[in-house]
Amino acid sequence: MEDAHTHILGLANEEDSAFFAVYDGHGGAKVAQYAGEHLHKTIIDQMAYKRGDLTTAMRDAFLMIDNNMQNDESLKDELAGTTAIVVIMREGKLHTANVGDSRGIVSVSGHARALSQDHKPCLEEESNRIVAAGGWVEFNRVNGNLALSRALGDFIFKRNESKRPEEQIVTALPDITVTEITPETEFLVLACDGIWDVLTNQEVVDFIRPRIAQKMDPEQICEELMTRCLAPDCQMGGLGCDNMTVVLVSLLHNKTYEDLAHKCTQTKAAKPPWSEGKITQQKDPKPAL
Repeated sequence: MEDAHTHILGLANEEDSAFFAVYDGHGGAKVAQYAGEHLHKTIIDQMAYKRGDLTTAMRDAFLMIDNNMQNDESLKDELAGTTAIVVIMREGKLHTANVGDSRGIVSVSGHARALSQDHKPCLEEESNRIVAAGGWVEFNRVNGNLALSRALGDFIFKRNESKRPEEQIVTALPDITVTEITPETEFLVLACDGIWDVLTNQEVVDFIRPRIAQKMDPEQICEELMTRCLAPDCQMGGLGCDNMTVVLVSLLHNKTYEDLAHKCTQTKAAKPPWSEGKITQQKDPKPAL
């Protein structure tokens, strides 16, 4: 198991702030474990965080922690890397930072709303950066190897001395979105690609929502979701054979879990209660590395 996750209620001793993250390690667990222990601390140490600029704080912290690991004697030669899907809940908004193909979504009146976009080498923006930094894309993988184009770690892809950190073959620069929490926002899901390889965003919401309606314990819901995505036989590899980590956050709006359960018994709204954006996700045809 190479994954790590973090959940903190009362981030930086602030009652209205919370931190949730999933780190899907590959090639080893060290980078994911380091990120799980240090990334949230690095974010709140940023001056930008102290002045309320979470977008800058999260962006700078991702690049800083990656640089710190590259200068750490115990990690600088590490071949491993990790995705990071990070959400800070503060003042009625979800601030989401992402590198890699772990993903965050929220359920809004039963509709799945994406908080992040997977970083895949075949995307034009990603492919252009990879090639400009001296790499290539083969079989939808970076240099025919790595199935994601942004990550913490993976330092072997960050050695072009003529390029800035955000311009490397694989970069730790996150995409960041800010999403308002409304009374219709029901729950938040963060998960590694082992879930999204098997189910779409909406299928995950449709799996979780009726279980909340039954007042099922969130931990049990996560267990059942992973079981749903787990292949019955992993000897041959493929879909359902990846490490899986899921964080489910119930948004209670100062009410009870029973109130949320009742809300989830209601029929899904006919249309999403927000303007459709460009972030859309489908099943991944191939499992990531």
